[in-house]
Parts: sequence; structure tokens; C-alpha cells
Amino acid sequence: MIEIESTTRHGHGRFCVITRRACFSASHRYWLPEFSPDDNAALFGLCSFAPGHGHNYELIVSMAGNLDAHGMVLNLSEVKRAISSQITSQLDSRFLNEVWPEFDITQPDSCLPTTEALIRSIWRRLNSHLPITALRLYEQPSLWADYLGDPMDAFLTIRTHFSAAHRLARPELSQEENERIYGKCARPHGHGHNYLVDITVRGSIDSRTGMVCDLSALQRLVDDLVVEPFDHTFLNKDVPFFANCVPTAENIALHIADRLSNPIAAIGAHLYKVRLQESPNNAAEVYAEPLRLEIASPAALVDAVVAI
Repeated sequence: MIEIESTTRHGHGRFCVITRRACFSASHRYWLPEFSPDDNAALFGLCSFAPGHGHNYELIVSMAGNLDAHGMVLNLSEVKRAISSQITSQLDSRFLNEVWPEFDITQPDSCLPTTEALIRSIWRRLNSHLPITALRLYEQPSLWADYLGDPMDAFLTIRTHFSAAHRLARPELSQEENERIYGKCARPHGHGHNYLVDITVRGSIDSRTGMVCDLSALQRLVDDLVVEPFDHTFLNKDVPFFANCVPTAENIALHIADRLSNPIAAIGAHLYKVRLQESPNNAAEVYAEPLRLEIASPAALVDAVVAI
């Protein structure tokens, strides 16, 4: 093995992406004065209840540039100060509806502080201070938004799970041939997994609700079309599609994407990606649109966080 040395000291001039994590706790309420109480409750559910509810937010800031003579894209102390002064010090322990003018819903050109709208506002405040390539904001472990700087579009991801068994085998092959291809997964009585499913949608942020789509409607679609028909089943026998299709993680993810694509379009968003994790070691990702998000915001973003 030949070791290749950098042609410059400390990587000076070479391109790199770095990330910085920041946390804040804040509350918000989804309520629009032009809607009746019943309409607010129907659209926003529990989020419409007064006086609001809170979250422990986690923000991941992705930045890019060439390394300087000290081997850094940016001085991390300066990054920390910028995020603190522009974002976390202003939002932490606050009621988001009253913090920034774009969330003053008494004004007709303002919107609710949803995860999608909040991450767009964070971008606008940080972009002149840091060379941002992507932002990710976790409202909770099962709900987050990504933003790449488009004036309107954002990505929203919800995470759910189901438990199911499967057997990997092609019926036209012998048991010996199936075991050669699929290994232990071809054993006759199958085996089970606790599957994690991430559904990422893309869409324009509504100028008033602040939403990419009706979150409750999206969750219902995923529950009705994925969780309910798949949970606690033997996929090969209980899900008709897999009677003639080997239920690998890849095929399950593709089938989920096919089931969700049109219904998600009907609620005003676009299915972007389905990620199915069948174990801590194995996952499959299927893209319903040309890959955009992972170019600027790698899938391993959180694991690659630069922390001080």
C-alpha cells in the first residue's frame, strides 16, 4: 500500500464540508385568526391548543469551503458565536410565534412557526454570516426538516416503524440455490425485523400555514398505506405484492414509494425519498425524484457533527 501525502501543508486550499450542532428549547402554537376554532382544530389538531406546546430543537448547520493555512474551513469559535448570536440566543426558551416578525400571525404576510418555516428563517439569518450549504432542524426524533436555500421549497421527513417477518427466496429456485444467494435469510420459516421508515417529502412552504403539506394528512397516509398493512405480518404471505416479489429491504422500500407517491401528490407535496432500515447494519434508500438533498446534506450528517 502506497501512502499518498497532501501536496500542501495542513490541506491548505482543499475543499471540505463541516457541520455544527446547536440546540434550543422553544414553544409554539398553530392557530390562524382567520380560521374558526373548529377549522383550526381540524387542520392543526393538538398543535392548536392554547397556550401552545414545546420542543427540544436540534439544529445541524452544514458549511463548505477551502481549508485555510491552519487546516480549517472556518474558525469554529466564530461559527459558534454566529449561531448563538443570530439563532439560539434569540430562540431559546421563547414562544416562537412572538420572537421574529415573520411569525406574527396578526400580519397577513406572516406564517406559523412550523419546522419548515422556522428552518427557512434560520437560513435567512445565518446565510450572511456563514457559508451554509444545508440546514437540518429536528423538532423531535421522528420529525425534521431540511433546507437548501430555495426561497420556498423545503424537505420534511417523518419517521415511523413497523415489525414484520420475511423470507428471502425465489420460488423457482431450490433451497440450496436460495441459500447460496440469500444465506440465512432463505431459511424456510423466515425471520423478523423492527423496521424504521423515513418518508421525505418536498414542497413549497405555504405562505400562511408555514407547511409543506398537511402533516396530519401525511401521517395518516403513512399509517394507512404502510404501517397498518405491513405491521405484524409475514410479508411473503400477508402482503399480496410480495407473493411474487422477494421482500428484500430494497424491494420493500420501492413498494412503499410506489404506494405513497400519488397519495402524497394529492395532498400537495412530492415524495422525495423513502429510507427503510431493517437493522442497525442494513438500510435501503429509494429516490422518487432526482437526488438533491444528499449532495448538500449527507445522509450521515448528524454522525459527522463537529462539536466543540
